[in-house]
Amino acid sequence: MIFGRVKPLDAILATAEKKSLHRSLGAVQLTLFGIGCVIGTGIFVLTAAGAQKAGPGLMLAFVIAGAICIVAALCYAEIAAMIPVAGSAYTYTYSVMGELLAWTVGWALVLEYAVAASAVAVGWSGYFTGSILTGTFGIELPAALTAGPLALGGSPGGFINLPAVIIALLITWLLMIGTNESARVNAVLVMIKVTALTAFLVLTLPRIDSGNFNPLLPAGIFGGFGSGVGAVGAAATIFFAYVGFDAVSTAAEETKNPQRNVPIGLIGSLVICTIFYILVAAGAVGTIGGQPVMGPNGVPFPAGSEELARQCAMPQYSEALVCSKEALAHVLRVIGFGGIGNVLGYAAFIALPSVILILLFGQTRIFFVMSRDGLLPERLSRIHPKWKTPHIVTAITGVGVAFAAAFLPVGQLADIANAGTLYAFMMVAIAVMLLRKKEPNRPRKFRTPALWLVGPLTIAGCLFLFFNLPAAAMLVLPIWAAIGLVVYFLYSYRHSHLGRGIVEVHEPEIHDIKPEIPGVDERR
Repeated sequence: MIFGRVKPLDAILATAEKKSLHRSLGAVQLTLFGIGCVIGTGIFVLTAAGAQKAGPGLMLAFVIAGAICIVAALCYAEIAAMIPVAGSAYTYTYSVMGELLAWTVGWALVLEYAVAASAVAVGWSGYFTGSILTGTFGIELPAALTAGPLALGGSPGGFINLPAVIIALLITWLLMIGTNESARVNAVLVMIKVTALTAFLVLTLPRIDSGNFNPLLPAGIFGGFGSGVGAVGAAATIFFAYVGFDAVSTAAEETKNPQRNVPIGLIGSLVICTIFYILVAAGAVGTIGGQPVMGPNGVPFPAGSEELARQCAMPQYSEALVCSKEALAHVLRVIGFGGIGNVLGYAAFIALPSVILILLFGQTRIFFVMSRDGLLPERLSRIHPKWKTPHIVTAITGVGVAFAAAFLPVGQLADIANAGTLYAFMMVAIAVMLLRKKEPNRPRKFRTPALWLVGPLTIAGCLFLFFNLPAAAMLVLPIWAAIGLVVYFLYSYRHSHLGRGIVEVHEPEIHDIKPEIPGVDERR
């Protein structure tokens, strides 16, 4: 019975203890890891796309996505503190709902992190070639070296996106040499981003014109099933920006005092980033406006489409927020702070690698645990004797991400990544509720408040956003899942440790056993 393969919590904890990763991360480092992914992706990459979908309602989109993430984070916090091991939603599902569903979750997380990391690597390449090489030094790389074979919309592109390949491989090397080292680098990058965004707020918030928010919702709240527009459609896309707090839970096995620090990292990074999102969106839209470019049918042109690109080439849209490739730097240039806008562009160029770092970090840890369970070749879970990291799976993952960034079009990668993310978040909420029923007496260092409400809200919110993704993005998840099921039944089902009866259960040390009769010491 494949649905009967449920791995006991004690076995999961025992396996992690026997073949564990080095614990070196604290609450501050975890929070910075979350901030590093969340702020970098959403603010520097998706602001213009979100405004094209929702107009000034972009702020509402951030609120909708943030609210769903907050309830999901509360579920994550309880179960990550109970099961402080690598693997995130995959491990949690394995312990409650069984191996087959756990495999589907892990497979979806692979899609989430890999697609997102490739997309950000391509985004970083755009900043590097445009703002740094061309804008600062006047150097233009050949088109063949700055884009893959297919550009957006199917038009002829280049041959290879070389800068994207280089940054993906550099971040892979950094992760291989040690978690603590990469965390230190990430902390510096996060401070650069926070400083740049704070400067943006100081310059834009005093110049907000309330007239720029009218109409607030030009495309409405709901754009329609599969349309991907409106405030909810924008929220479904912007959800991509919140995957950082999910990555925090994948670091639980490398965290000191995870029962305390994992909840702090999860909720702290999410709250800080949500506040930043709303304020920055208000500053951007309130200063130069954020109305979308509308099509002849009164619906915004799809973000990133050829139709939108043609409209943005017209003079009347030269200063439009939705037509900018460097949204925040563009806003500052329009309101007369060109020099500071260029500096903010440099900050984005410097900081985006931290996003790639977190995404690669999360995916390698998912692969690591699936390998440790026998669902993938066990060689992948080997720990480097000096670096104390899963170097083999990190190298394989990095090469895969670099390959995708080099040759594949970006298109609507954020929406595709979101499909896997939303599925994983929903399964975590279900796992938390089932654990409360199955093991009510197991110690919980953190308890989700009002789980009877928070759990169903998380499930409903994830389904709500999923069905507001563009139709093409919704189709990716079942297709990817079908490929995963083929892999599972051809390899993983037969090699699973649990399926072969290899289950490690933690046996308490004798001095940990409490006497049943008060005052009687059974250790003598």
